[in-house]
Amino acid sequence: MNINVIIGELNKTLYEKQPKKISSSWIVQNVPRAYRYIHKNIRTETNEIDWDKVTSLLERDFQKRWVRYRRKVVKPYTNKKEVDIVLNKYKDKLYTFITSLDDSDFTSRDKILISLVRLSQKGNVLAQQELVILLKYTVDDWIDRYYYLKKWKGYTDDVEDKIKGCIRCYRYTGSFLGYLYKTLEYSGRGIVPVQKFSLDDPVLDGVRTRIDYVVVEEDEVS
Repeated sequence: MNINVIIGELNKTLYEKQPKKISSSWIVQNVPRAYRYIHKNIRTETNEIDWDKVTSLLERDFQKRWVRYRRKVVKPYTNKKEVDIVLNKYKDKLYTFITSLDDSDFTSRDKILISLVRLSQKGNVLAQQELVILLKYTVDDWIDRYYYLKKWKGYTDDVEDKIKGCIRCYRYTGSFLGYLYKTLEYSGRGIVPVQKFSLDDPVLDGVRTRIDYVVVEEDEVS
């Protein structure tokens, strides 16, 4: 028995039953053999069941029906060891947040992201901090390259807030980066671009500059 066999059985059962929503509880009740295999063999770096890996292997239509268990109360904590386990495992792939060379790089970047996102959602504030640092490399590149995101230039704090919001809200909707990109694109439509001027900029016929039109008011002498 291997993961391909188990996922095949799971997909087959899903086709037969066509549930509107899929969760870990549904798998326990309907495909217990698959659940036992997943529970034992498909684990994250911190030894939790890796449901993200499972859902990524399902047929696309079933991925959209996945419902992730929501923790009602998340107590913030700091655990550097958890974060280091992930970063050390993928230390040779951290460059993918600046540039990706091939599909393997994209896959590695997604794995790093999801691992840190799940730690952050558990409440590990260090995981969130590391994610913001890594994602800002990617987002800054997007802002420079893509027309629909250029409005975010100059709104550093707001961009960071959007990143944190996506980390909190992400369930399973496909690529996390795709989710973040679309969030920035849609929420950025009403942003007024920051205009940067220099007093040395030429005006009118180019003979004068902006500083020539600056009026300095002298304090009134009483």
